Amino acid sequence: MKCVICNSPHIQMKKVDEEFRWGNDILLVPMEVSVCLSCGERYYDKKAMKKIEEMRSRLKTRELEVQEVGKVFKEHLA
Repeated sequence: MKCVICNSPHIQMKKVDEEFRWGNDILLVPMEVSVCLSCGERYYDKKAMKKIEEMRSRLKTRELEVQEVGKVFKEHLA
């Protein structure tokens, strides 16, 4: 398999944090997906897509137990 973005043959399974936006918050979900080692493009198989769909559904219904791991700050422009 070659990367559709940069045409590199260097694609490998890696553990990544998939990012879901939830209002002003961000939920990081650890997943294992194929990643191009040259440009970082991610490729999702059926298992990964099912997990993503499940997380989005659970976010909408607020059925997730989450842990705060940090804070994000934004500069207030006058």
